[in-house]
Amino acid sequence: MTIQLEGYTAKLIGVAVPSLNNAVFTEVLRGICDVAASSGYRVLIVDTHYSVLEEERMVRTLLAQSLDGLIITGGEQTELCRKTIKTAAVPLVQIMDILDDPIDMNVGFSHFQAGYDVAKHLIEEGYSRIGFIGAQMDIRAQKRLQGFKTALEESGKFWKNFMLNTPDPSSVGLGVELFKELMSSTNDMLDAVFCANDDLALGALFESIRMGIKVPDDMAICGFNDMEVSRFTTPSLTSVSVNRYEMGVKSAELILGRLAGKTDQPKVIDVGYQIKKRESTGVV
Repeated sequence: MTIQLEGYTAKLIGVAVPSLNNAVFTEVLRGICDVAASSGYRVLIVDTHYSVLEEERMVRTLLAQSLDGLIITGGEQTELCRKTIKTAAVPLVQIMDILDDPIDMNVGFSHFQAGYDVAKHLIEEGYSRIGFIGAQMDIRAQKRLQGFKTALEESGKFWKNFMLNTPDPSSVGLGVELFKELMSSTNDMLDAVFCANDDLALGALFESIRMGIKVPDDMAICGFNDMEVSRFTTPSLTSVSVNRYEMGVKSAELILGRLAGKTDQPKVIDVGYQIKKRESTGVV
């Protein structure tokens, strides 16, 4: 399926992500665009602002462009959005999470298992009073928290009042405020904190230093997304790393493979994750 514009044939892949301001999606988009460009495809990218209704509207807008393929984020689409996609009958990949019921193809990783493994890592390093701070908790962050809580519950180390999150947009400054609030509300009982992303973790790290808390001797801090700055803080920040570029590459390859008539390619690809264990959780 192509678009004819004054004699020019455009091959198009549409992509919908929750935020164009979130650096997490930058590498995913780069992977998609690199693969698409190498095969002569252009990429139309839209921002859904973490809204399922905006996603529904943007998907209709993209499909109106006679797309060859569509890549969307997660599996929280409205019923109307899912119906619209199925009716359009274009190759589709849902990214960022491994889904129980993908519409078509799926590339991502298990957020639940990642959160679970973070808790196990902190417990194995000897921490026992473990908290959580989160912001603007989308479904993937909620799954990470659920996995985290499950591991703590299994180990008898879950305390509800050690969990703190807010619907406010995430930032380093918010991480500072949430860390202060959590420490105050728990009477400084915590000895470890898992943060929903690296922005919050950096805020927690900076505030712990300001408060005279020794990291990791008195407090362990772990982030998520493994942004570049995590390697260069003092102490360096433990974080969960995902090859987001590979995720973008694999999703675009699935689209192009389907268009080429390939029948032997997988419908679901788990790109996995790795806990980058650094100084902030006691690993040198």
